[in-house]
Amino acid sequence: MMPEGGYYCSKKSDDICEDVCGQEARAAFSMSRLRCVLRGLDFKSYLFLFVIVPTCILGIYLHGQKITYFLRPIWEKPPKPFHEIPHYYHENVSMEHLCKLHGWGIRESPRRVFDAVLFSNELDILSIRWKELYPYITQFVLLESNSTFSGIPKPLDFSIHKDQFKFVENRLTYGTIGGRFRKGENPFVEEAYQRVVLDQLLRIAGITDDDLLIMSDVDEIPSGHTINLLRWCDDTPPILHLQLKNYLYSFEFFMDTKSWRASVHRYQKGVTRYGHFRQADVLLADSGWHCSFCFRHVSEFIFKMKAYSHNDRVRFSHYLNPKRIQDVICKGSDLFDMLPEEYTFKEIIGKLGPIPPTYSGVHLPAYLLENADKYKYLLPGNCQRESG
Repeated sequence: MMPEGGYYCSKKSDDICEDVCGQEARAAFSMSRLRCVLRGLDFKSYLFLFVIVPTCILGIYLHGQKITYFLRPIWEKPPKPFHEIPHYYHENVSMEHLCKLHGWGIRESPRRVFDAVLFSNELDILSIRWKELYPYITQFVLLESNSTFSGIPKPLDFSIHKDQFKFVENRLTYGTIGGRFRKGENPFVEEAYQRVVLDQLLRIAGITDDDLLIMSDVDEIPSGHTINLLRWCDDTPPILHLQLKNYLYSFEFFMDTKSWRASVHRYQKGVTRYGHFRQADVLLADSGWHCSFCFRHVSEFIFKMKAYSHNDRVRFSHYLNPKRIQDVICKGSDLFDMLPEEYTFKEIIGKLGPIPPTYSGVHLPAYLLENADKYKYLLPGNCQRESG
């Protein structure tokens, strides 16, 4: 017997054969129905089903993150605004007068200052930071791990290159820690753990009540005159966030003045905890520089993209292509092809596209300008990176 669809089963077959024949017949019937349905579709329906729907699915896959970021103003409100304090400085104005301009008194002697950082591989930026702050710091405190926050093994770069930091040797408390990252764990858990260990290292360094403590990442560099002001002035806020100028890749691409995570604390034993989040509502204007992804070598960009806490932003392997990375750096575009992280449509639209270059080298860290040949890649007009 020949069932519908042209499938044949001989009489010698048993129940198994009948089941197979039945399945084949049903499949053939289903295909016939599908062909019938498709024949009934008009051109617009074909267009919708086979062009528009797949295109939308592909678009969401490729650009879903962008869509989410663009719609952020709908589902997330901006944080509470900071109370911003005007910042006054000139090299020819006395410290007493500068403190008075800020509404603070002057101390008979300056407070001790501790600068504590977690270190990964930012050797050049660390040099610029420590040279900027050196005249005002009592003790530099640095903690280094043998793995990244995301669990990638790394060499102890500071230990390897410690000879270039001999100028801080007599003021340095250096510690190392073994990475304890667990597969599937959020990288921020490892980051938080290391900041707890940094608290312990600070106590080893000898910090005491009323000392000043700078909490910031290596690439968040307070200006020296800002720290000098805070160590000499009395009645300053116990916790003060620092507004830093935001740069990307070098001091050629100025983004905005919205970097606020760096902070200065009057230390209190049992109360002060090292953190990289908002801890107060007071912000001191124009207090330094934040130079993000400011590396000499393309390989360092690739390492950080894979290693740091937001490594989930590397959604496609071609993001790590060295030629693409070099092109992105020179254009001032986003390494992760993301939209700006803003809270209003006006700000998002205003920041769309590459960052326009600036050719101003005014009010940059002194050590950077004094060693312009060595750090040329960080200055305007020098976007090409070394490949190693």
